Amino acid sequence: MVALDLSLPGLDGLQVLARARAAGLRTPVLLLTARGTVGDRIVGLNAGADDYLPKPFDLDELEARIRALRRRHQGAEASARLPEVGGLRYEPDSGAIYHRAEVLELTPRELALLKALMAKPGHAVSKERLFELVFPGEADVQYEAVEVVVYRLRKKLAATGATLMTLRGLGYLLREDA
Repeated sequence: MVALDLSLPGLDGLQVLARARAAGLRTPVLLLTARGTVGDRIVGLNAGADDYLPKPFDLDELEARIRALRRRHQGAEASARLPEVGGLRYEPDSGAIYHRAEVLELTPRELALLKALMAKPGHAVSKERLFELVFPGEADVQYEAVEVVVYRLRKKLAATGATLMTLRGLGYLLREDA
């Protein structure tokens, strides 16, 4: 768990949080701050915080919130296990995808795309949703960049027993080879 103050020297805590989430940090984050208005809390939670505790606070409340975040995170980790598809297996502890006992060498964008497809094997995931997951908060990236990541990932999946299919007008899906 991360306890993050918003008033940091040189860089605002919300910027730190946004960068960490964009980089894929899934660790629970509790914001601790003197900024206690409802609007401040909404901004913090929308920026990716899991909880928000304005100062001054009681230490018993801080401990209770930490325990609650840990419980929620452990439950989320259990549900974060992705099904195996065509011999591909996601390991949440390492963050890697394996084919048999070998780690697939994937870029962060390929990994994000493959994880999104593995979460719903046999079901189409729209290009729009994949764009949000693969390029979060990147306004300068062209929408068609998803197709480039799909093309590269398709080559890496060639001999794995899983196929990345394009469904015109629907998106992409991952299925086991027959």
